[in-house]
Amino acid sequence: MAQLQCISPVDGRVYVERVLADPAASEAALARAAAAARGWAATPLADRVALIGAALDRLVADTAAIAAEITWQMGRPIAYSPGEVRGLEERARYMLAVADDALSALDPGPKPGFARMIKRLPLGVVAVVAPWNYPYLTSVNAIVPALAAGNVVVLKHSHQTPLVAERFQAAFDAAGLPPGVFQHLHLSHDDTGRLLADRRVAHVCFTGSVAGGHAVARALADGFAGAGLELGGKDPAYVRADADLDHAIANIGDGIFFNSGQSCCGIERVYVAAPLFNAFVEGLAGFAKAYRLGCPTRPETTLGPMVRAGAADFVRAQVAEAVAQGARALIDPRGFAADAPGTPYLAPQVVIDVDHSMRLMTEESFGPVVGVMKVASDAEAIRLMNDSSYGLTAAIWTADEEAAEQIGDRLDTGTVFMNRCDYLDPALAWTGVKNSGRGVTLSRLGYDQLTRPKSFHLRLATA
Repeated sequence: MAQLQCISPVDGRVYVERVLADPAASEAALARAAAAARGWAATPLADRVALIGAALDRLVADTAAIAAEITWQMGRPIAYSPGEVRGLEERARYMLAVADDALSALDPGPKPGFARMIKRLPLGVVAVVAPWNYPYLTSVNAIVPALAAGNVVVLKHSHQTPLVAERFQAAFDAAGLPPGVFQHLHLSHDDTGRLLADRRVAHVCFTGSVAGGHAVARALADGFAGAGLELGGKDPAYVRADADLDHAIANIGDGIFFNSGQSCCGIERVYVAAPLFNAFVEGLAGFAKAYRLGCPTRPETTLGPMVRAGAADFVRAQVAEAVAQGARALIDPRGFAADAPGTPYLAPQVVIDVDHSMRLMTEESFGPVVGVMKVASDAEAIRLMNDSSYGLTAAIWTADEEAAEQIGDRLDTGTVFMNRCDYLDPALAWTGVKNSGRGVTLSRLGYDQLTRPKSFHLRLATA
């Protein structure tokens, strides 16, 4: 039987091993989902919300165990892993709180002799394909609103974080969701493609790489299932001359290095107004040197390993290539005892004298590294920030709110931040442009792609 193995980046050992579902198991899961769909859609919204809330209570109660599993599966320091459950709760509670309003029928206004409305109906079977880097946060964005809207869900989680799928399953089962309403499958890539291509799947929510997004699109090519694709990023930050320098250094530094840089909306390139450039670079390098790289199970560790050695070596190669092209790396990795080529333990890095001819400034790094460039004006910063195949978020540090909004209007991104970065507010639509994907999660708009409109045009009986 084919199996998955979760190799822990902590020590390189097999942490979880599971038998992969075969085609017969996938077929059985889809049959159960299709059979459960009509009954779940007919369940009153208040009852659906209560059941989902009960499952959420169960997950929150297990925070300590879940945090330890996150650390062992993907390497985040244990000091930070509980924050993922807090974030999951924030997003889920918000989406449940706005469900009644977001799913209410739309009234187009009065028309004499008629009653008119547009109802929002569930799609049916929603497949969720989730990644390892924020394994609960990325999956809850789709799972909770899909279920609240009356859809049934089949979750395929990353082989790096299989216990996340099992935790969701246990929580929904304990809450009393009807059989077939939420299911998970551990699947190979090929069997995942077959699942997504099945005509019973009405919608796919995918978070992952651009290549993965293309694979999803190919799988859906012969059918009419919808897809929400949250893909990669090469997110920029711009520090204007009027920025609070100390705040910018600390906040941008956290946006670069948290989770070992393994965030689709982490900061991967920084543009700094010329008057602040030297002080900013000096401060950011000092910020990076203060990290404690080591075993993530230790409470004192502030920077854990990347998910696998190959990912860390990819970042090392990007930096080495940039240096060979004339860039300067400011951090000596020998100052971090745990850093070693061929391992997932990678020291943070700040690189200057870079330009957009270097892969480091254009290709997604997904690691604890950043390139920093000096700019002479807002116009130059905007041009460079838009010079990317990605468009997820952009962040501006300034004291001028009006300027931030005007700059933001000219940026090709789904989200614009001012004086913060790398954060999802559940009240705001999470979306991207260009190679960062398509579709929307979170906010009231997040329910739109998980429902379909059905119009009612009723001529009233005459007296």
